[in-house]
Amino acid sequence: MSSFVTAFRLGVLVLLALVAVPAPGGAQDTNRPHPPSQDGDRLQGQVKLCSACHGENGIPQEKETPIIWGQHLGYLYLQLKDFKNGDRKNEQMGPVAEPLERVDMLALAEYFSKKAWPRTAQPPAKDDVALTAARANTAVGCTGCHQNQYRGEGTQARLAGQTREYLFKTMLEIRTGARGNNPGMTTLMKATSEEDIAALAEYLAGLRFSQ
Repeated sequence: MSSFVTAFRLGVLVLLALVAVPAPGGAQDTNRPHPPSQDGDRLQGQVKLCSACHGENGIPQEKETPIIWGQHLGYLYLQLKDFKNGDRKNEQMGPVAEPLERVDMLALAEYFSKKAWPRTAQPPAKDDVALTAARANTAVGCTGCHQNQYRGEGTQARLAGQTREYLFKTMLEIRTGARGNNPGMTTLMKATSEEDIAALAEYLAGLRFSQ
C-alpha cells in the first residue's frame, strides 16, 4: 500500500474523530446550528485533511484533483453536500464528506473560498485551440452560467485557471453520467464532442485575470 493512500486513510480516521467530538458545554442543539467559526481546532483539522490532496499552497498534489482555493462558497458547499448524500460519487471524497455536518461543510466552503486562487504554470491555449473552445461555448453557452471570463458565481464553479486534467476528466464524467449531480450539464456535454471538450479544458486552464 502506498504511503499516500495510508496517509489519506489515516486522515479520514482523524476527521471522523474530529466530527464526533461534541461542542463544549454539553450536547449540541441540532435545531440551532453553531456558526462556522465556533470551533477553530475542529475546522483546522478538517482543513489539514483537505490540504493533503488539494495542496497546502492551493495547488493539488495530483493534476486530476481540482483547485479549491478561491472557488465560490456556494459551489464548494453544494459539492460537499452532494458527496455526503451520494449524489456525486468519488471513492476518496465520499468517506471524507460522509461524517460532515452542515456547519462543517459551510465552514470549509467559507475557509477555502476566501483563499486567493493559486498561480499555476499552465500556459495559455494556442490560437487554434482557443478558436475551437470559443465555438464550443457558442454552441452550448458555457458562459451563460459560468459568467464572463468563466469566473463563475454563487453555486456555479469558476473554471478559469482550473487544472486542465481535472476539467477534461470531470467534463467527460458529466458527459457519460459517471458524475451525475448536474443532469442539465450532462445534456450539454453529450452535445459536445470529446475533441471540443479537450479544447475547452486546455483553453480554460490557461485563462488568467486579476482577482
